[in-house]
Parts: sequence; C-alpha cells; structure tokens
Amino acid sequence: MTQPDSHEEVDPAQPRWTLGSLLGVWGHPDDEGYLSAAHMMRAIDAGRQVTCVTATRGELGSADTVRWPPGEPLAKVRTAELYAALAVLGVQDHVWLDYPDGGCADVDPAEGAARVLDQLRRVRPDTVLTFGPDGMTGHGDHQAVSRWVDDAVRAYDGPPPRVLHATNTPEWLGQWRARLDEFNVYMGSEPPCHPRSELASHLVLTEDEMDRKVRAMLCQTSQVEPLVHVFGADTYRSAFSEESFHQSRQEGTR
Repeated sequence: MTQPDSHEEVDPAQPRWTLGSLLGVWGHPDDEGYLSAAHMMRAIDAGRQVTCVTATRGELGSADTVRWPPGEPLAKVRTAELYAALAVLGVQDHVWLDYPDGGCADVDPAEGAARVLDQLRRVRPDTVLTFGPDGMTGHGDHQAVSRWVDDAVRAYDGPPPRVLHATNTPEWLGQWRARLDEFNVYMGSEPPCHPRSELASHLVLTEDEMDRKVRAMLCQTSQVEPLVHVFGADTYRSAFSEESFHQSRQEGTR
C-alpha cells in the first residue's frame, strides 16, 4: 500500500496526487459529486483505484414530487443519474448498500459496519473519504454512514487507511452559507468548519475539473435543477469549485 503524504496539494497548477487509492462512502446519490468529484478525478488521472459506495438510492429526495414521485420511481431515476455522473468522472467501481433513504440510523450499526468492512477488504484503499460525525448537513443517514466507517476501520485487519471527513472552510461558509440556508441544506444543524491550516486535503478545482464536475452534477437533474435555477449556472459553478477534508481523529487511523 502506498503511503499518502500528510497534505494534498492545494495549488491547482501542481495537481500532484498524494492520497493514493480512494474509497468514498456516502449516503445518497450526489453526495459523492458535491464533496469529492475533484478528488476522484485526480486519483483516477494519477492511475489510482477509486471506489464509490452509496448507502441509499435517495428515493425520498425530491424537490418536485410531481415530476419525481418519491419511492421506487425516484429510486430508478436517481440510480440512472448517478451512473451517468460517475461515467463523466471516470469512476467505474460503484457499490450500492441499498438501505432505505432516511433509514440508515435504524440499521443495526454492526451490519452497516460489516458492509463497509467488506469493501475495505475488497479494495484495500489508501484513503477513505466520508462524512464526519456531523454528517456535513446534519442528515441522520450521513451520520450513520460516518459511524459505520469508523467501526469498519477499527475492525479492519489490513493496513489501516487514512480516513478524511468532508468539511468547509470559514471563507467558503462566509460566502455561501446564507444562500444554502435558503434551501435548508444544513437542516438546522451547524455545518463543519476548519481553517485551511487544519485541512488534510483542500482542492481548488482547475477550469477543466470544474467543467467535468458541473457536467457530472448536471446529470443528476432531480437534485441539482432547483439549485441551478435559483443560483444561475455561473454562481452554481463557483459555489462548488473547492473541496475540503480534514483528518479523522479516530485512534488508529493515519
């Protein structure tokens, strides 16, 4: 296993890759794109394996229940949307856990951790990208996924991967939080925030990376259309032009 360096390159003019192979573990389709699209693209461009795990099909996540009725119809839509988005990013290895949207907190934690542990043993990643205990937006599914990853890493009998949690910088929140609060993105919770000096990885996307990320996100029409409509295409693009992760404080991880 390649040992990743302590901090991923910030300068987009020097897009060297130091995090090795990636395993992303997320709650719903589109989490992976918003929070880690550039990380996945840079890993793939560096010849590293990228695996994406999604806990649910997001069958309850519709802003327009007439166009996208919740339940099985929306699950089918979001499944197809995610596959299209991952194809744009170049991600070929994806796994569904197929838990119910909104129901991850009700899953036996030992079962959820065992499912993540299966993927750790299968792909032996250098780095795991996921939510922190806050769940980024306070969503119960996200928080449950974070616990599963922590438990799985503790139980893993291979070389321990580095575990990084998605976060925001103070500057990013200062610029965008008020707009996102209009959509109740953080569900009344306080979003995670870490200064850049404390980040394990902070990527400012190049123009080409931003083009690909936006194309991937636009594949997930049922999720992004309301934001694009209100923000405008240019503002939407600017809002997601950086990705931030901090080091998990879990004992035993690098």
